[in-house]
Amino acid sequence: MNLEGKGKKLKIIIQESDKVYQRSLYEAIVFAAKKYTLAGTTVIKGYMGYGANGLNDSSKTFDISYEPPIIIEIVDKAERIEDFSKVVSSLLEKADGAGVVYIEDVDIVLYRKNEKVKSH
Repeated sequence: MNLEGKGKKLKIIIQESDKVYQRSLYEAIVFAAKKYTLAGTTVIKGYMGYGANGLNDSSKTFDISYEPPIIIEIVDKAERIEDFSKVVSSLLEKADGAGVVYIEDVDIVLYRKNEKVKSH
């Protein structure tokens, strides 16, 4: 696959505990991305964070519970990322999860596979 030049990055930030179809939401997103043959996916576990649900705290002290954020980044061509963002939004709704999904412009400098790695 030739993937150089202008592209898009889909970034998804969700809670680690979110589940859909009896599996972790982040795993469901990665497997769906592979099924859609997107160029690649990276999952990063955060240490701490808060989102829309964290803003509902009405107490004077700021309390952050330990719910690690999961960050998923996917880079591909614009139209493929835009189409897949709808799949992600649907999965997030089915999980009744909290999070944010957004798309950024990227300049892809290099995308290549290691020819020494054998395919399964």
